Amino acid sequence: MIYKNSLDGISPDMLNGFFGDWPNPPKPDTHLRLLKNSSKVIIALDDNTNQVIGFITAISDGVLSAYIPLLEVLPKFRGKGIGKELVKRILKELDDIYMIDLCCDDDLIPYYDKFGMMKTNGMILRNYKMQSGN
Repeated sequence: MIYKNSLDGISPDMLNGFFGDWPNPPKPDTHLRLLKNSSKVIIALDDNTNQVIGFITAISDGVLSAYIPLLEVLPKFRGKGIGKELVKRILKELDDIYMIDLCCDDDLIPYYDKFGMMKTNGMILRNYKMQSGN
């Protein structure tokens, strides 16, 4: 397993299989574009296949606030601590930021509790016709 905070050498063909539960998922080229446009990104690479098997992104003003919109590990690699390592690494990258926010489903609250995060209220707006990023 290799963790990188750089997209050097990453191509769309290395990003297959993500967003599996989404009704209208981004294609790998759109996925790479969203990774490149993030303020921070950390990827997990399978060093045997050279495929991306997990990623986390953050969007930040670089001063006070950051938002973690995406964390995903491919299904066959889940339960091996990869997501935990990605979260730990992105939080370390954001160590000098005052507020780090994310939204998650209720069943994931205990997962993020382990990182010292607190449950809060939030509001969201979703434009599902744009879910694929196109």
